[in-house]
Order: sequence, then structure tokens, then C-alpha cells
Amino acid sequence: MTNWTYFALGFITGIIILFTCMKCIKAKKTTNFKDNGSILKLVELSKDIIYYYELKPEYKHCYTTPSVDYFLGEGTLDILKSDPNMPFKLVHPDDLHIMNQKVMDGTDYSKGIIQRLRGTNGIYRWFEEFTTPIYKNGELVAIQGVMRNIDEKVKLEQDLKYQITHDSLTNLYNRGYFEEKMNKYNKEVNTSISIMLCDLDELKYINDNFGHKQGDELICATAEILVNYFPQEAVVARIGGDEFVIIQAGITDAQICTNYEGLQSAIDIYSINHEMRINISIGYAVSEQSINKMEQLFVEADRKMYEQKRAKKQIVIRS
Repeated sequence: MTNWTYFALGFITGIIILFTCMKCIKAKKTTNFKDNGSILKLVELSKDIIYYYELKPEYKHCYTTPSVDYFLGEGTLDILKSDPNMPFKLVHPDDLHIMNQKVMDGTDYSKGIIQRLRGTNGIYRWFEEFTTPIYKNGELVAIQGVMRNIDEKVKLEQDLKYQITHDSLTNLYNRGYFEEKMNKYNKEVNTSISIMLCDLDELKYINDNFGHKQGDELICATAEILVNYFPQEAVVARIGGDEFVIIQAGITDAQICTNYEGLQSAIDIYSINHEMRINISIGYAVSEQSINKMEQLFVEADRKMYEQKRAKKQIVIRS
């Protein structure tokens, strides 16, 4: 079903509800919809949440289909009837502005509205809503609409986005996401920034002598150390077979030095406590601004990393 078809369904259903509401008002049965014929019974059997909500002269819940209890928990319908401000309390804090725009004639009613509502179990569920405004003398006096639960659709989109942006082996961000962030900091967001590159020194040796499964375990162990060591807001990505990169915004020279030493210690501690030792070369670069600097920083970090790698090989040759 297309959005326009869904909107048309919501509009027609809203007209039916409005007509029913007007009949009930005339019969002084505003909150009792039990005797309004087969059409209303059909509406109340709908899995979608259909509602009519007055805004003028004051907020007033007139009607919501019983399906709201199915999605948000038993007793939600009674709560809505007792508290006209309950919709504003149920909406997710990040979506409250959407709710406010909807009741203040500040939204495009021809488009679907995506928002989250909290159930009686405290869990937020996703809904797509098509709203029809009701005007009287040019003033918005009520809204009516149909809401469809889209939890499965949102989860599918989130799973797809995760797969697109993450490495399947390590669950770190992948090269595509890393390049997206590089471009963002290079062109849009100006901040102090650091890039740290890490390269496993012996992955080929492990793969050739112990098999790729052992090599994958080495990669995953390194990834786990990196993601646990750096803060959640850092971008930790795997950009090659044995190469990792960390982007941190809002960082100073002193902090990046501390991170370098701390990461080396974390790797040493892991190697002491596990049979599989991790040997890694690290290079980093930092700048007070990111605009037009990201490529330069990457090259500098890459150069330092390979200098460290070559220095290690020289030590092995001399010994």
C-alpha cells in the first residue's frame, strides 16, 4: 500500500469518525460509541489506531479505537480518556516537537508523521500517522487520524543501515562509514580532531602458519580492545584486512598522546593474559581544525605507523 493510498484511507476513516462523533454529540453521547452501527464496529476491529482529538475550546479526547491497548498496553485507552494531555506524556521526548507542531497547525498534514509512543511497560513503539486537520472559521479546532505501528519496518531499516555501515567480522564501523565521517569533518564540521591508524604486524604470518580462523580471532581480539578502550563517541573502524582507524573529535595533543600510551598498555596487558599475543603498529596525527585537514592527517598518521613498523623490523634483523 502506497503512502497516498494510506493517506486516503486515513482521510476517509477520519471523515467516518467525524460523522460518528457529530451524531454522538447531538445525542449527548460524546464518549459512548457502542450504538453506532456496523461501520463503527468495523472501525473498532481495525489493527490501526484511529482517533479524534479536540483542540478548541480545550484539549479533549473524543475517541480512540481499542487497538491502542493492544500496542501500548491494557488500560491506555482509559488513561487517554481521563487525561487529555496524555498524548504529550506518552510521546518520546525527542518527538515532542512533532506532537506540538501537529496540534498547532505547524506541520504538513499531507505527509506521514513518524513518532514514538511509550507503552505501559515503558517501551517506546514506532508509529506512522496520517492526520487530517479539522478547521472551523479558518481555525484549527480538532485533528483526526490513523496510526499504524511500524516497529518491524523501523527494525528492518535499522538492521540494513547497520549492515551497510559495519564490518561483518568485527562489528566495528567499516571503510564506507569511515570515509563518510572523513568527508563530514573535512567539509562540514570544523573541530579539533585526531586520526590514529593501527596495523597488525603479524597477520600474514598467522594466516599462513595457523590458518585464517586464527587470523580472524586475532583481528576480532584487536577490535574488542579498540572499541573498549576508546569512548563511545569515537569512530572506531576496520578499513582493511589488518588495518584499523580511530577518529576522535574535540581532542588535544596531550589527550592523543595519553591515548597512544594507554592503548599500548591495554594491548600489552591482553598479550600477557592470553596465549595469542597482539603485535600492532600505531601512528597518529592531530589538528586544531578539521576543515580541509582530514586527508593530510590521514597521510601523516599512515606515515608514522609505517615508520614504527619498519623500526620494529630493523630491531628484529639486528637481533
